[in-house]
Order: sequence, then C-alpha cells, then structure tokens
Amino acid sequence: MSDATGSTPRGTGDLRSRMLEAAEDLLAESPDNDVSTRAVCEAVGVKQPVLYRLFGDKNGLLTALVAHGFERYIGRKQGLAVTADPVADLRAGWDDHVDFALSNRALYRLMFSPVLPEVPETAARIFELLKRTLERCAAVGALRIPAEEAAQAILAANVGVTLSLLSQPERFADPALPTRVRDAVFASCLDESAAAAAPEEDRLAGAARQLEAQLRQRTGPLGEAETALLLVWLRTLQQQDGPARG
Repeated sequence: MSDATGSTPRGTGDLRSRMLEAAEDLLAESPDNDVSTRAVCEAVGVKQPVLYRLFGDKNGLLTALVAHGFERYIGRKQGLAVTADPVADLRAGWDDHVDFALSNRALYRLMFSPVLPEVPETAARIFELLKRTLERCAAVGALRIPAEEAAQAILAANVGVTLSLLSQPERFADPALPTRVRDAVFASCLDESAAAAAPEEDRLAGAARQLEAQLRQRTGPLGEAETALLLVWLRTLQQQDGPARG
C-alpha cells in the first residue's frame, strides 16, 4: 500500500494486477459501462498518483484491462481441444467465443467496442488463431475462400452477433441466434462435402487452396524461392473464374 504521498509501493506487479482486478469488478457493476480512477484506487487502497504512475491515465488503465482480457481469451482458446476435424474445432471456437462474452459481459464490450484510442497488440492474435484453424480447414479441402477472407467474415459475424446479445438483449433474446448466424456464415466460407460435385474450375481452385495451406504448414522438398513461386501460381489458380479450356 502507498503512503500518504502516493509513492509507489513495493510489489508493483502485484499491485498492478490488483488494480486491474478492481477495475474489472467495478466495470461489471457499472450501469453505464464506465469506471472511475478514484473508485479503482479506493478499492485497492492507494492514492491516485500510484495509478497514474502505473498506467499513465484512465485510457491507459482501460487499455491495460483490455489487453488483460485478450490474454485471458487467448489462454482459453489455446486450451480448447484440437481434433482431427478442423471444422468441428471451428464450431467449438465460435461457441466458446459467445460463452466467454456471456461470462465476461462488461469486459467483452470494452474489448470489442471502439471506445479506446489504441487497440492492444494482443487483439491481433485472436485473428491469427482463427486463421490458423481455417488453414487446417483448407488443408483438408473444406474452405471455399482464402483463409484471410474467411477469418474476416467469421470474426466480424461472431463479434457482431455477440455484441447484439449483450447490448440489446430484449431485441436479440433467442438463445439459438448465435448458432443460426454461425451456420449461415460457415456455409458461405466452408465446403464440408470436399466439393466432389463442384464445377471443374471450382475443384481446381479448391485443390490450389488446399495445396497452399499444406505448403504453409510444413516444410517440403522445394527451396525457399521455388516455394514462393509455387505459392504465386497457386494463388493465381484460386482467383481464376473463367471456363475450363477445352
């Protein structure tokens, strides 16, 4: 605990964690999704200069809280089982995203609402985790579009429907809504049938996408320059949409 002058006490790391915990608790109790620095300091038993020394200002405190939330989210994602079915893993990841939000309502709104001037770097990692699962889907031929585009669509839909549940529960009261949105967006990105009956040009693009995903996941016999050239060709094949030459 600090003295009357607000000097930083020993155990700064522990104090920082306690202040983040206090901020999260106060945020969860707040009717307007806001928290005051004074209330955080009073909850921990320190003077406000300590908070400013650790976080800079209120925005610094909230940014640190958001980063803490993303770290918790990422740890939870990394704890999910990885099975032989990447599409099933993708569904589990979507459902877990919604569950995380419902268990951390105020924190989730802060994490995914554009209220802070800067977004923590940890936020980008959730996109990469999703993209990695989608690349596994591509490697088994289950992805219709490039992993980057699929990740954008899926994350935007997942966050959008979840924020709707939290922000307007009276309008979005159906608990099955996230599942319906999930199935709709997955249908636009995934092809679980492996496209055996697809037109020839679609099969060619799918095969190119699958090979690209496999090349990115493991080291093959090709050199770096050869692999880079092959990846360029594969991306070109994925973009072709003209009729097959006969």
